[in-house]
Amino acid sequence: MRVAGFTEPGGPEVLRILDVPKPETGPGDVRVRVVAAGVQPFDLAVREGWSPPGTPEGFPRVPGNEFAGVVDEVGAGVTAVRPGDEVLGNCRLNAYAEYVVVPAEALAAKPAGMPWDVAGGFPAAVMTPHIALAEMGVGPGDTLLVHAAAGAVGTVAVQLARIAGAAVIGTASEANHDYLRSIGAEPVAYGDGLEDRVRALAPDGVDAALDGAGGHALDVSLALVKDRDRVITLVDHHRAAALGVRTTPDKRSASRVAEAARFYGEGRLRVHVRAAFPLERAADAHREVATGHGRGKVVLLT
Repeated sequence: MRVAGFTEPGGPEVLRILDVPKPETGPGDVRVRVVAAGVQPFDLAVREGWSPPGTPEGFPRVPGNEFAGVVDEVGAGVTAVRPGDEVLGNCRLNAYAEYVVVPAEALAAKPAGMPWDVAGGFPAAVMTPHIALAEMGVGPGDTLLVHAAAGAVGTVAVQLARIAGAAVIGTASEANHDYLRSIGAEPVAYGDGLEDRVRALAPDGVDAALDGAGGHALDVSLALVKDRDRVITLVDHHRAAALGVRTTPDKRSASRVAEAARFYGEGRLRVHVRAAFPLERAADAHREVATGHGRGKVVLLT
């Protein structure tokens, strides 16, 4: 099968099409013919040489930790899905491929009306904010501050918080303010004076903050949130412990994806795809994600 992988770490240019054996299923496994795979900063770190905990060393290495596709084969003991089912899935590596094998419990059903490009970038886009909001206990009566609210994770965080009954203030560039209003957030511009702009909307501060920007944004969050246990940073991991704030724990589960997929099917949640590349252009997809700008997800289509 074809994969987009690398034989030595480096910049985007190390990604190229490789021919590797099609993976085989074991007991409890499912093989999925991948239609689309999401691209995110996690994958860029893998390409640069980082090994996610619990993953094998060695080359070639194939990035990709979220995907959507059609079940191709099931291993012994699998009854929840069958060949032909359309699914959403998560893994640590190997999704930039024509086929991927994962445990059956890593899959959720793809809503029938969800386009494939959206589906490919859906699992990771919803997983991180779903975990973060649950960890912070965001619910009715809360005001949540979301930094980088127009990004892939921020967009979903805004919508999940609104579904949970919270009010949301989102930081973004002026160009994205109308977009944030359309998904239920009160927008504010980032940069100097951010704390004052947020306090103009929430004079007593906010109840929780999800930091997808780091640096000044995290500092502002600390000034606005009384309980540091309700501040999660997605980017400033090296500062989190010293500041007494949290990072997102590894509590990934297909049930989280399934709940978000139900919200999508009900028309209460949407995920925007800003760029879709063929597998052969995985390097360009990585360059696009590396800009750190742009609304929504980047995906590969196999």
